[in-house]
Amino acid sequence: MSLADHYRVLGLRSGAAFTEVKVAYRRLARRYHPDVNPSDQRAKDKFIQVTQAYQALAELAAPEIALPPAAVSVASPEVSSAGSSQESANAQPAAQPPDLIPRVQVNPKLSQVDQLLKQQLYEQLQQFLQTQRLPRAIALVEGLSQRFPQDLEVRQWQAITYQRWGRHLMEQQEWDKAERYLQKALRTDPHNKSLWRAVSQNLQALKQARGQVPQA
Repeated sequence: MSLADHYRVLGLRSGAAFTEVKVAYRRLARRYHPDVNPSDQRAKDKFIQVTQAYQALAELAAPEIALPPAAVSVASPEVSSAGSSQESANAQPAAQPPDLIPRVQVNPKLSQVDQLLKQQLYEQLQQFLQTQRLPRAIALVEGLSQRFPQDLEVRQWQAITYQRWGRHLMEQQEWDKAERYLQKALRTDPHNKSLWRAVSQNLQALKQARGQVPQA
């Protein structure tokens, strides 16, 4: 479709501000979403058109607005310890594990509607993680795993979300619960080496932090 067609699909005039594009997209996506219209093929086709128009205009308006290739990462926790003065002097910035979530890839086993839904929910998951709305992120990713139980990419997102929640629980000193979620992350995506390194750091930090808690 041409640029004018993308604006027309969203019910906007050509050259409308991107804020208007976002508002129009959200309104139309809610109206034509496959979950709202499960047996309406015309609604599904419209949902696809609306999503494609939004993505095209998002990339045109500003590349950083479009879904980035790896915006959700697993960061090592910062747990203080009684280190030596030499260690402090020689300290380097903590190495961060590589980004663990790639751009949503095309899964040939999914319909086009499901592929677009998956990307839309991925973007929402990023927002939840970036704004520390972790309980909502957990609920979303577990719903995704039920919708796409065989999707390896979704399993990776689920494991990362468990890791992030476990790290948050460490900050709240909920040690037992934190350890359960960290172990759950490993069980969910056992072959992800980057995740294993990050969770191993988390578990080591958790062990050290537990040892620093005064015994009653």
